[in-house]
Amino acid sequence: MIELRTPAEIEQMRPAGRFVASVIEATSAAAAVGVNLLELDALAHEMIRAQGAESCYIDYHPSFGGSPFGKVICTSVNDAALHGLPHDYVLRDGDVLSLDFAASVDGWVADSATTIVVGTPREEDLRLIATTERALAAGIDAARVGGRLGDISAAIGDVAHDAGLLVNLDFGGHSVGRTMHGDLHVPNDGRAGRGLKLKAGLVIAIEPWFIHDTDEIYTDADGWTLRSRTGARAAHAEHTVAITADGPLVLTARG
Repeated sequence: MIELRTPAEIEQMRPAGRFVASVIEATSAAAAVGVNLLELDALAHEMIRAQGAESCYIDYHPSFGGSPFGKVICTSVNDAALHGLPHDYVLRDGDVLSLDFAASVDGWVADSATTIVVGTPREEDLRLIATTERALAAGIDAARVGGRLGDISAAIGDVAHDAGLLVNLDFGGHSVGRTMHGDLHVPNDGRAGRGLKLKAGLVIAIEPWFIHDTDEIYTDADGWTLRSRTGARAAHAEHTVAITADGPLVLTARG
């Protein structure tokens, strides 16, 4: 079932969006050479407690997860593309780190992700991250009343293809509301003018993610972390967006 939110409900979602943005900002700032992934998870956990929020991850156990997630933030390093399970790993110079976080505040959920380079960056990693951010911006710009879901997917895919990247369609964006993953799936490639008609009140997480040289992934032995088949590095970007009569509203905007 696809649910549309009233303007009042979208206003009620703003605190969740601001909180999720603040956790992404804080964990990004804390990520440095010598920092353990478990320290980043602990920071996010403490912020959840201080806010009185609820984690969307810690008890999360979908069909594709090997067990309940058990942590509160996804930390995907280098060839880990998505769902990186925090573990005892100390960040090294040049690591590519994606942080993906969702939480519920007052019963409303927001979801966001970003990718950074720890320490000294490689040019190809910066290009991949920039392409992913451009794809996110293009997808958001296409999230307009009267358009189609395929417009969002096509906008994301066009950026990827222009950069020579392949697109995996197994995982993508989704609707957001009282739960983290609603029924609506938002692929990262598609055909403009096709699919669900976009209406005011639809709230979705738009989340492009790309790998340098492949679209193939496999599940790590931890039962969660999705890694590139080739060992190439990946990048991920995500915002929770409300479609309104005045245009797309990014609820998880940072800065």
